[in-house]
Amino acid sequence: MESTGGPYLNTAAVTSPVGIARLLQMTFGCTTFSLVAHQGGFSAAYGTFCMFVWTFCFAITVFIIACEFTHLHSCLSLSWGNFTAAFAMLATLMSITAAVIYPLYFVQVGCYPIGCEVRDFRIAASVFAGLLFVTYAAEVFLTRAKPGQVTSYMATVSGLLKIVQAFVACIIFGALVNDSQYGKYVATQWCVAVYSFCFVVTVVVVAFSVTGKTALLWFPFERSVVIYTFGAVLLYTSAAVIWPVFCFDSKYGSPRRPGLCAKGRCPWDSQLVIAIFTYVNLLLYVLDLAYSQRIRFVSHI
Repeated sequence: MESTGGPYLNTAAVTSPVGIARLLQMTFGCTTFSLVAHQGGFSAAYGTFCMFVWTFCFAITVFIIACEFTHLHSCLSLSWGNFTAAFAMLATLMSITAAVIYPLYFVQVGCYPIGCEVRDFRIAASVFAGLLFVTYAAEVFLTRAKPGQVTSYMATVSGLLKIVQAFVACIIFGALVNDSQYGKYVATQWCVAVYSFCFVVTVVVVAFSVTGKTALLWFPFERSVVIYTFGAVLLYTSAAVIWPVFCFDSKYGSPRRPGLCAKGRCPWDSQLVIAIFTYVNLLLYVLDLAYSQRIRFVSHI
């Protein structure tokens, strides 16, 4: 009989620090959405988003643990190190968002009108949601690239920043569709084009890294990403100047929030959110450009 070349099961997948963090993620995620589904309850778009985050992260975490424990990840056409690093960062951002949104909209001090039992379930779900975020952040900390270490691109600071940039862009898009009135001027439409272009290219960069297909491209992927990042800095700089002028200058918009603007349905609020996160993403792209000078891509880990 031929030798199998090693054990069938990879026990390190559940006994290493990263493996333990993933087991805790699975436990806390399952506990959180179970508490909400059983008695805590959720409603509207905010509650649905939180439930999606917890169930999605739980499912992918179980998939990762199963693949690493059984060595099945070696059969997948993925750069496994890039995939797990990218997911850990994405799950960290999604879980902290849900951990803030759920208690903000569903937890109250008193028992009226939902009852004390429902309130207690919601408080417990909020606690476990916070613990879930901590465990995903711990995985990012444990798997991040160390100085002088050869590792997957998505585990580097530049790779992790790509996930954050895409996530921030999604927040911008959410504010844009919430009656932001971006179609009033060609200048603000240009800003939307900037957000869209940078988001698409960033997602393409992540996709090529996760699938490990960067070596198949006919152009130098590493250099192209650095050039793109520099271009994104310039584009976001233009948006960071144009958007506030055409939204908050008295000649084109309103420097102050209109008094008759309804809460939750005010274009000025959406414009302010977009302006803030435009500067956030500009800073992220600047940091990305700085760190991209110090790394080398590894697509097959």
